[in-house]
Amino acid sequence: MRWLPRTVRWQLILWLMLLETLSVGLFAVILVKVEGQEIRRRALERLAHQATSVALQAEEAYRQQRPELVFPSLRMMGEAPSVARAMITDKTGDVLFVSSGDAAHSPLEPAEKAQIAQIPEHLPLVFSFGDRRWEGVKAIYDGANVRGYAWVETDRAWDTEQLDTVLRGSISFGLIWIGASGLLVLLMSRSISRPLSILQSGTRALMEGPGISANFPLPVTVDNEFGDLIQAFNRMVAALEEQRSGLNDTLSLLDSMLANAPIGLVFFDRQCRIVRVNEVFAEMTGVALSRHLGRTLPEVLPERIAKRLEGAVRHVIESELPVHDLELEGRPGESGGRWTWLVTAYPVRPSPNKLRWVGAIVMDVSERKRSEDALRRTEKLAATGRLAASIAHEINNPLEAITNLLYLLRGFCHLDDSALNYVTIAEKEVQRMSEITQQTLRFYRQSTLPARATMEELLDSVLDMYSARLSTLGIALERQYKPDLDLFCFAGEVRQVIANLVSNAIDATPGGGRLKVRARRSRDWVHPQYEGVRITIGDTGSGMTEEVRNRLFEAFFTTKGATGTGLGLWVSHEIILKHHGIIHLRSRAASEGGASGTVFQIFFPDNEELTGRVAVEDRATAKA
Repeated sequence: MRWLPRTVRWQLILWLMLLETLSVGLFAVILVKVEGQEIRRRALERLAHQATSVALQAEEAYRQQRPELVFPSLRMMGEAPSVARAMITDKTGDVLFVSSGDAAHSPLEPAEKAQIAQIPEHLPLVFSFGDRRWEGVKAIYDGANVRGYAWVETDRAWDTEQLDTVLRGSISFGLIWIGASGLLVLLMSRSISRPLSILQSGTRALMEGPGISANFPLPVTVDNEFGDLIQAFNRMVAALEEQRSGLNDTLSLLDSMLANAPIGLVFFDRQCRIVRVNEVFAEMTGVALSRHLGRTLPEVLPERIAKRLEGAVRHVIESELPVHDLELEGRPGESGGRWTWLVTAYPVRPSPNKLRWVGAIVMDVSERKRSEDALRRTEKLAATGRLAASIAHEINNPLEAITNLLYLLRGFCHLDDSALNYVTIAEKEVQRMSEITQQTLRFYRQSTLPARATMEELLDSVLDMYSARLSTLGIALERQYKPDLDLFCFAGEVRQVIANLVSNAIDATPGGGRLKVRARRSRDWVHPQYEGVRITIGDTGSGMTEEVRNRLFEAFFTTKGATGTGLGLWVSHEIILKHHGIIHLRSRAASEGGASGTVFQIFFPDNEELTGRVAVEDRATAKA
C-alpha cells in the first residue's frame, strides 16, 4: 500500500489513530443505541404514567361533578417539556378538552381512534402512529362505566435532544482521547525507531558476507526491551560464527537422527524414486535398507498401498502443498499381518522457489488403531446391553398385566370351549414372550449363582420354543440325550448359548433340511483329566465360507444384513469362556462343493467351582 508511511514511527501513529477512531466510533454507536433504547423505555413508562395521572384527575373531577377542573390539570400536563399535547375525549373519540388550542380544531386522527378498541380495562395503552409519534391513553371511569379517555402525546424533540447530548459528549471525549493518544505515541515512537535503525544496519552488515567482525557488536543505546534485543542480536551473530565452524558436525548429527528416529522417514525425487530412507522405514516395509535407493514404491510395497502413497507424493510435487494424515492399511497377506500407517508428505525446498524432493513421515499406528477399535466395540456393547435390559424390563410390566387378565378371563368368565382355546393360545404366546424378554435380560444381567441343571429339561425348553418355526419350515429335528444327564453351570447362560446356535441353524437351513441336537458325557479335549458334557448342534444348511468362519465370534459381525445384530455368537463365545469351555466348528459352504452344513461342538466342564481351574488364555476357541 503506497499511501502508508515508510517508517515504523509514522506507521505506528497512523494505525493507532485509525484504531482509536474506530474504537471511539464503535463506542459512540453502541452508546447511542443503548441510550436510545433506554430513552425509549423511559418515554413509554412516562406516557403510561402521564395518561394514568390525567385519567385519575378527570375521574376525580367527574366524581365532584365539576368537569371544568379537568382543564387546569390538562394544561399543566401539556406544559411539561416531554409532552406535545394532552387531551380528553368522550368514549366515542370526540375531543372535549385539549391542553392548548381549541378542542374543536384538534380532533383525533383515524389511527388514534382505531386504538380505542384496544384499550385494556383499568390499564393504560401506549402505541405509536404517524411519523414516529408515541401516545398514551387510559380510560376514564365513572363508577363501572367508561366516561371517556385521557390522551397524552410525547414530544419526540425532547427525547431526541437527550440523545444528541449523549452523542455530542461521546464525540468530544473521542477527539480528546485520539489527540492525547497520538501525542503520547509520537513521544514514545522515538525510543522505538532509533534501536530499530541500529538493528537494521546490523542486519544489512550480516547479509554482506562472512567478513562482519568489524561491524559488531552493535552499540546498545537504550536500557529497555530493545536494548535486550540488540544484545540478543549480538549474541546471535557470535553464535552464527561458531555454528559455521561446526557445520559438518551438525550435518553428521542430523544424519544420525535420521537413521535412528523412532518413525519411518523416506524421501523421493521428482520422479517418485526413493533417494533416502531410515532404518525404521526399512523395517516397516520388510525390505533391506540398501534395496530402497533408486527404487519406486511398487517395488517395495504391495501394489494397493504403493499406489495410494505414490499418489500423495505426486500431489505434493504438482501442488507443492503437504498432504497430512494419509491413512494406509495393510491386511493379512499383503505384508505379513494387519497394520495401519499414518503418513504425512511434505515438499523439501533447497531454495524458496524450487521443490527438489518430497519427504514422508510414516508412523505405525496399528496398536493405537486396535485400541480405538476395541474401545469402540466396548462402548457399543455396553450401550447395547443397557438398551436390551431397559427394553426387556419395560416389556415385562405389560406382560404381567396380560397374564393376570388372561387368568381372570379363564377363571371368572363363562367362556365356551372355543373361547377357552383362544385363551390357552394367548397364554402360551405370552409365556413365550416372557421367555424372550428373560433371555434379553440375561444379555445384560449375569446369573448370580451356578447350579446343577438337567440337560434334558434345558435342551427341551429351548427346542420347544422353536418348535413352531421348525414345523413351519419343514425342518426335521433329531434329539439325542439321556434324561439323567446333568451339568453344574449357569443354566440361563447355557440355555442362551444353545438358543443362539439353534436359531442360527434354523436361519441357515432351507425347508426340508435337518437339525440334530445331541448331548453326552465327554472329556476335555485339551485337558483329558477333566470330565464334562459335550453338546453337538448340526444342520444341513447353507454353511459358512472361510472368511465368515474367521470372523464368526467377532462382535457386531453378521451375515444377516439389517435383521442381524452380530451379538449372538459373540455373547455365546463369552459365556463358553466363562464356563472354561471349548467350542469346535466345522462348516462347508454350498459354493465349496459337496454337501453343505455346519456342526458346532461345545464342551462344558462339570466343575462345581467354575473358577480358577484353567486360565482363560488356555480356553481359546479352536476352529476347524
